[in-house]
Amino acid sequence: MTTICGLPESAVTEYMKPVRQQDSNSSEIATSFSRAVWGTLTEAGDRVAGLLVSAVGAHDSIDLLIHRRTAHEIARIVQSRIEIQQEFPELVEDIAEGLQRWIPRLSSRDALNTVVHAGHLGAFLLTPEDEDWPRGLDDLAAHAPLGLWARGKRDVVSKFSRSLGVVGARASTGYGEHVTMETVSTIAQQDIAIVSGAAYGIDGMAHRSALAVGGTTMAFLAGGVDRFYPSGHDALLGRIMESGLVLAESPCGYSPTKWRFLLRNRLIAASTQATVVMEAGWRSGSLNTANHAATLNRPLGVVPGPVTSASSAGCHRLLREYDAICVTTAAEMCELLPEHTPLADQLDDVE
Repeated sequence: MTTICGLPESAVTEYMKPVRQQDSNSSEIATSFSRAVWGTLTEAGDRVAGLLVSAVGAHDSIDLLIHRRTAHEIARIVQSRIEIQQEFPELVEDIAEGLQRWIPRLSSRDALNTVVHAGHLGAFLLTPEDEDWPRGLDDLAAHAPLGLWARGKRDVVSKFSRSLGVVGARASTGYGEHVTMETVSTIAQQDIAIVSGAAYGIDGMAHRSALAVGGTTMAFLAGGVDRFYPSGHDALLGRIMESGLVLAESPCGYSPTKWRFLLRNRLIAASTQATVVMEAGWRSGSLNTANHAATLNRPLGVVPGPVTSASSAGCHRLLREYDAICVTTAAEMCELLPEHTPLADQLDDVE
């Protein structure tokens, strides 16, 4: 009997079809299901898992775990497949620590259950093998997501190629929300997708502003796509799904945690062509997203605020300490994007 990750191929194929509509052969099914299995074994951004999958492939790397290959054996295989700067003993140690994390969670049947649940929700699985995979995520290298779960319009995935990350403080002020509403509503009308994190404050205003003008918006969640968070944005996330996408690196059933929020931020920065911080306090989580954007050499725009406002202290910090660009209009924000189309003068000003 042919198996995929230790399960009958027929069973895996039956339940993967609803979440992998593009797959048409057993090899594609095996690869995508193996990535779903990896999603249940690792926390987001697991460097060692990313390294192993890039060297061996998603399906073959799961087989190595199922057959209980040693850390030394796996390290030898990795070393023979890709160039790696890491010394061999250190690589063996990292893989050994990885095995301690992964093996206790290894259950292809549990992974299949998450797939079944996702299928019932109408969710689908995106993988790096897909033509419309957001290629910017590949810049995260070994820290790139092994797959993404999504709910909404599949054809919207291609719009990551022309997208802007918009983030800011949860405890936003009227000033920050006004600037966000005026600029995002203009930008979204230029067929530029708005990507954010669905949090209260600036994130929520960015999504709502894009929706108000019939634009495209996408939200990355810190938990599974079945765990809308914050709960007060259930209706907003439902609206986003109707014309855009809600995405998550974690499988269905996974709850949002502080650590997952921080890891989620790298996806907003990497998947988009540029990031704008609308308003942020000195310790705002938006600075974490900005840091990822800067590390990835993505253009980083920052909206200044009153020097007396603690809610803009983080923005001013970015202007001082990072290679950030001061932006005050929709036109200036669009200039951050490669091959941008200048906006008409009358659309430039924030009123």
